[in-house]
Amino acid sequence: MPTIAPFQGFGLGMRRDHYPQFLGGEAHVDFVEVISENFMVDGGKPLDILTRVRRNYPVILHGVSLSVGSAHGVDMAYLSRLRRLADRIDPLWVSDHLCWTSTHAHNSHDLLPLPLTQETLDVVCANVLRAQDALGRAMLFENPSSYCTFPDDDMAEWEFLAAMAERTGCFLLLDVNNVFVSAHNHGWDARRYIDRLPHDRIRQIHLAGHTQGPLLIDTHDQPVCDDVWALFDYAVARCGPVATMIERDGNIPPLEELEAELDMARSRAGATGKAMVAA
Repeated sequence: MPTIAPFQGFGLGMRRDHYPQFLGGEAHVDFVEVISENFMVDGGKPLDILTRVRRNYPVILHGVSLSVGSAHGVDMAYLSRLRRLADRIDPLWVSDHLCWTSTHAHNSHDLLPLPLTQETLDVVCANVLRAQDALGRAMLFENPSSYCTFPDDDMAEWEFLAAMAERTGCFLLLDVNNVFVSAHNHGWDARRYIDRLPHDRIRQIHLAGHTQGPLLIDTHDQPVCDDVWALFDYAVARCGPVATMIERDGNIPPLEELEAELDMARSRAGATGKAMVAA
């Protein structure tokens, strides 16, 4: 399986509000990330927009429906459509989530949690291998935000991700906000989580905001908070500089506000890198 070379840029998720700036090449980003399913069509305006944006920026395809945890296996028709899109766009990479989303008859449109067991690991690894074979490329998989655990769990989430990467050759998308949210919700040590991941398999970092409450909810509708920025600093110090992007899916501000937030990520990553060199 081909490897995925590191890419040390800073990007944003491409949302409809900002299409004109991305189409005009006016956004100050090194790459854009798009939701794969929004463009898995044979033609029409969405695909035309993405094709034109691709002339200005490298693109990452980020999926939400692969359902790599499904016991009935991955949907080969879905993967065929995804491959057509990837072959057309030539993305930096294709990513999805460690979760399940569907049965044969129903798509939940939610990233549902998995029991962290050896049996689940076997299912997930088989599905990852099938997906990568169908796409002809290695993939990235993102750690989920979670709000419950299962009584039969017999490994930590970071152990599951590390074993999955080792067995399948896939790479990891480290969502720092999801680590923070899940660590708060379950009483985990967020820094220990990051310490135990295979840092050489991490190719991308996500940053986002969340909603406060008895449980933290990964809503992507707020700016990145100070605690998540601090955890980002910690992650960069361990992983080194990798592609980093900010997600915003609700309360979407003008592009200039997101670019300013992205500049914060650039600045903090640069400062952390200088500190690593000095040490």
